[in-house]
Amino acid sequence: MTDPLHQDLLALAQEAAHKAGALLRDGRPADLAVAATKSSPIDVVTEMDIAAEKLITDLISEHRPDDGFLGEEGTSADGTSGVRWVIDPLDGTVNYLYGLPTWSVSIAAELHGETVAGVVAVPMRGETFHAVLGGGAWATGAWEGECRLACRPAPPLDQALVSTGFNYVTEVRVHQADVARQLIPLLRDIRRGGSAAVDLCDVAAGRLDGFYERGLNPWDLAAGDLIAREAGALTGGRPGERPARDLAIAGTPGVFEPLQRLLEDFGAWHD
Repeated sequence: MTDPLHQDLLALAQEAAHKAGALLRDGRPADLAVAATKSSPIDVVTEMDIAAEKLITDLISEHRPDDGFLGEEGTSADGTSGVRWVIDPLDGTVNYLYGLPTWSVSIAAELHGETVAGVVAVPMRGETFHAVLGGGAWATGAWEGECRLACRPAPPLDQALVSTGFNYVTEVRVHQADVARQLIPLLRDIRRGGSAAVDLCDVAAGRLDGFYERGLNPWDLAAGDLIAREAGALTGGRPGERPARDLAIAGTPGVFEPLQRLLEDFGAWHD
């Protein structure tokens, strides 16, 4: 049985993700433009990222005014309750800017530093993924009713389909491309979806055998990492470490460890 507080946090995250997803899907202006850039001129923010984060934080604050926040678009508050919300209001902003469907709203709730609930809504696929700690991973949308998720049985590595992403800083992207060049002959294939949160959920749903990326932030990872783990996937970073900015990996048991070893051998965590 899961903790009632975790379930309450999940329900609030689901409501916020649903409303933010609807805002982003239905409110996207025809002349959507870049509002700002972050790490480089191609790492963009739109007015809709900012509006979605405000919707989420305002809604949560109405119900839980003592909670803390960490949001991609600048929301930061310590809170006093022990709960912190880690929010990516629009994961896959470049996809969204170009009208591509692979973008998501990612909301996780941490309790004393541990992620206990997570939701990833993918409005253009009509899908929502969610999990609470110890309660399994679940999804609605492409399945009849609510479906419990389980990652795929592990194939041999040379038959594994693995997704990745690329940083927006040119020097880092060049190194990541070289890592992918070395890795691709050893796999079935590599995909590049454009939303780490969606990739992690696709590992959970058995649509990918693995995922890795360098340069992710806590808001990119928090909800999707919990969902993947609750579906039976293994997640981590460099050997013996948790997923981090240096490197984040998720994979079915049997794919995770050989993929992690290759990424370590190829120096995927540094330039």
